[in-house]
Amino acid sequence: MRGTRDRAAAVQPSRPDAPRYRHAVVTGGAGFVGSHLCAELLDRGTEVTCVDDLCTAHPDHVRALTGRPGCTLLRADVTEPFSVAQPVDLVLHFASPASPADYLRLPLHTLETGSLGTRNALALAREHGARFILASTSEVYGDPLEHPQSERYWGNVNPVGPRSVYDEAKRFAEALTVAEAEVHGTDAGIVRLFNTYGPRMRGHDGRAVPTFIRQALAGEPLTVTGDGRQTRSLTYVADTVAGVLAMAGSELRGPVNIGNPDEISMLDLARLVIRLTGSSSGVRLIDRPTDDPMVRCPDITLARGKLQWEPRVTAPDGLARTIAWFRARERGD
Repeated sequence: MRGTRDRAAAVQPSRPDAPRYRHAVVTGGAGFVGSHLCAELLDRGTEVTCVDDLCTAHPDHVRALTGRPGCTLLRADVTEPFSVAQPVDLVLHFASPASPADYLRLPLHTLETGSLGTRNALALAREHGARFILASTSEVYGDPLEHPQSERYWGNVNPVGPRSVYDEAKRFAEALTVAEAEVHGTDAGIVRLFNTYGPRMRGHDGRAVPTFIRQALAGEPLTVTGDGRQTRSLTYVADTVAGVLAMAGSELRGPVNIGNPDEISMLDLARLVIRLTGSSSGVRLIDRPTDDPMVRCPDITLARGKLQWEPRVTAPDGLARTIAWFRARERGD
């Protein structure tokens, strides 16, 4: 936000036995989730190196981070080897185009970030003896035949469809992370994130929440794909950050689902956004994208049991905070 640093809801404290990191490297740290991770680490007293090529980052995120003591921006493409001079004890690999608008525009870069980028981030963690966390995604489950999705489910993914550049990049990144841990003993973990939303999303990134909010605030019809019965499980960004850092403080390799088990249909989500914004907008049904999953809901038994983590922010509360942020941006606050 211009001139201010927006704050998400209070993040759950890490587990009492979780280490206090001195220096963390966050790839993709100028992106949506990455910037929230950087901010939370800085709040906890950790020095942060944000590694980003800025291909999808908003300039406001970069200014907000680099203006804070303890944060360094390393402008670099993680598909090329990169290094950090000072000791590192945590590497969070969040670099990747993540929204449909971005990965469809940058298909080869998305695949290279998931493969070469993951290799280079793992190499950095191995060099420093650091804990490594891979940000994977619920998209590895594809259009699931198991519901809700547990970490044991292998997925139903089209390897050559339009979404495959993102889905398969993350599936390969998971395989590479596990192989690295087995061969080199790297302390690595994998989180699978489910539909994170919140402040700092871009209104035109193709994801449902920012699209609906942008349209509602503009008085435009909310474009719901298909018949709107397909479901998603929305996780407010503060909850996602808390889950990621709980995973970082554990010894688990995973993968571990980090998401909200409360499902909502896209039609109900559109209606909720209209109500919360007080908009006069209606709903317009449009064609459903190819390979769009019909259902999406995490089984978080593992996260609850091993990380003592579960989401705290309800959809109405999180959406209200996100709407307030979008409104403030419109005013130029």
